[in-house]
Amino acid sequence: MLKLTKKADYGLIAMKYLAEHVERSRKLVRAKLLVSLQGTNGGYRLARDSRTISAFDVIKAIEGPFFITSCVTHKGACEQTSRCTVKEPLQKVSLAIEEVLSKVTIFELAQAGEGNCDPTPPVTRELVSLN
Repeated sequence: MLKLTKKADYGLIAMKYLAEHVERSRKLVRAKLLVSLQGTNGGYRLARDSRTISAFDVIKAIEGPFFITSCVTHKGACEQTSRCTVKEPLQKVSLAIEEVLSKVTIFELAQAGEGNCDPTPPVTRELVSLN
């Protein structure tokens, strides 16, 4: 019986994802998170050490700017800004989420996948401390 290792399993998941979302892998290259290698042994590899790439870096490269609501954007305020009572609290939540995701590295995610990491991921610890 053939049994795939977790490493092979995750590799297949990543390859399937990249095949289905070619445009996203290009975004990761443009964001300098991946390097595209040409030739018969080509493909993609991390552009820098996984300890220096955060989950937020990846999300931002794929999804663009992170906003918890549509009214809090890079374009500025909506017409309700002067009367809005939730803008400030939601901006705080958005910044807190960004801060937590910025602290989680791809290295930590990889270690957690191999079972070599604290069973309580940093994101969970951070979110719990927000309560």
